[in-house]
Amino acid sequence: MTKKVFIFDDNIEILELCTEILQDLGLEVKTTPTTNKVVEQVKSYMPDLIFMDNWLPDISGVEATRLLKNDDALKDIPVLYFSANSNISELASEAGADDYLAKPFDIDAFEEMVKKYLGL
Repeated sequence: MTKKVFIFDDNIEILELCTEILQDLGLEVKTTPTTNKVVEQVKSYMPDLIFMDNWLPDISGVEATRLLKNDDALKDIPVLYFSANSNISELASEAGADDYLAKPFDIDAFEEMVKKYLGL
């Protein structure tokens, strides 16, 4: 079964780049520029991995990640915090994310992280 990745980011170029990289790895990808109804969005897709940007319309990446981690059906899906903030490690830990990747990111590092969390 194809592994699924969901990316929350309001930067369309980042979404397109990440989608291309992930599809090259044989993954199914869903992207959205908004965290509106984040729990419902994730439940309707049930991804194997989530990338969460910090600055998003509606609710912040920290709040969105907390909502996902507080939901019994979703809390075991790894959330990778994905941001250009200088304090990304603090934000990721405040959010309860499983890991983080600073932007701008190295494509190899992005792929390695995806492979690590999806067991590829």
